[in-house]
Amino acid sequence: MNTTADQIYIVGTGISGLVAARTLEKKGYAPVILESSDRPGGRVKSDTESGVVYDHGFQVLLTAYPQARRHLDFDKLNLRRFLPGALVFNTGTPQRIGDPLRNFSSLLPTLNSKVGTLKDKWKIFRLSSGLKQKSVDEIFATPEQTTLQYLEAYGFSDQVIRTFFKPFFGGIFLEEALSTSSRMFEFTFKMFSEGYAAIPDSGIGAIAAQLVAGLNRTTIRYNQPVQQVTSGAVILKGGEKLPSRATLITVPFNPETGELRESGVAWERCDNLYFNVSKRTFEEGVIALVADPDALINNLYFPFGQNAEGCPVLSVTVVKKHALSKAELIQRVSEDLERYCGIKTKSFLKHYAVERALPKRGDLKMKPVEVQSLDFDNLFLAGDYLLNGSLNAAMASGEAAAEALAASLA
Repeated sequence: MNTTADQIYIVGTGISGLVAARTLEKKGYAPVILESSDRPGGRVKSDTESGVVYDHGFQVLLTAYPQARRHLDFDKLNLRRFLPGALVFNTGTPQRIGDPLRNFSSLLPTLNSKVGTLKDKWKIFRLSSGLKQKSVDEIFATPEQTTLQYLEAYGFSDQVIRTFFKPFFGGIFLEEALSTSSRMFEFTFKMFSEGYAAIPDSGIGAIAAQLVAGLNRTTIRYNQPVQQVTSGAVILKGGEKLPSRATLITVPFNPETGELRESGVAWERCDNLYFNVSKRTFEEGVIALVADPDALINNLYFPFGQNAEGCPVLSVTVVKKHALSKAELIQRVSEDLERYCGIKTKSFLKHYAVERALPKRGDLKMKPVEVQSLDFDNLFLAGDYLLNGSLNAAMASGEAAAEALAASLA
């Protein structure tokens, strides 16, 4: 079989689409990726302006992700690691909570902090140790409850839930009520315990760039929005019909009509703002949280080595829902930084309103149960929205869908 002659289309150059192309190439195929925008990455993008890297939303790569270890070259990404734990601003006072087993200097600050009781800190250590012994498959087979219910049932105090778990995992799940599935909490906590949160030196978009650079037989066609997928064809928005032997879709679509639809999935949103400040008030490599319930901002950090106009750059994330205009949001965030963190901004740099930051779904999975739509011939689905909102899930779904596609053609 001359596999390079088979016309295979992938819709979308997000992480799942790029991993799918990588997998198909290993099977001998030469797929074509149709991307609606002018660059790859999907929700994993970075801009560089005047030497400053701006990620589209604060995203980290967890180095313990099994799929990331499988598909990425960490050394070439030149990862910058964050210190375990966080710096918590609570009633205006910064307090450090860390992982003394990996960063011994955080032992005394962690023990002395008022972010939870000593019993809470012991429970965090016990939870970390227990999840290291629990497999990912076991985690995603465990009955679901909300993360808040899980933490309360585990015996954590209201104090540590309010001052640490809500701002920390609220910033990860992009929702402050901790209504996200306990499966996602256990999986994420396990990944943090077994590895590090990191960002490539040139921004989170370097992940997509590395995957693209590793493709040798794949063609990527940019600015090619797809309108509909049928059995044997892909129809572009301009009306062009592309005959296809097999199609792999990485974005939500209507399974009845084959039309792509943005409204098919519910999403969490966030705002990411960048400022420059006179000086760094805490060290690089530390994620800071704001635990005060009246604060709008959720987390902040100083991007590694980033300076604008000769001053350090500060990244701030807002998770809470609001109805502020852009100007009002910038003003409110600046005020919150000074009031709750003692940080006075010099000037505003950048704002990203990320409307589709993280897919919302229940019954979270780690492995695709069914990757092919039964209503179409040789149509396969991928994307983290099918499993759980993570880079690991995006890679896993892309690989599984490509494996199923190749098996079907073979």
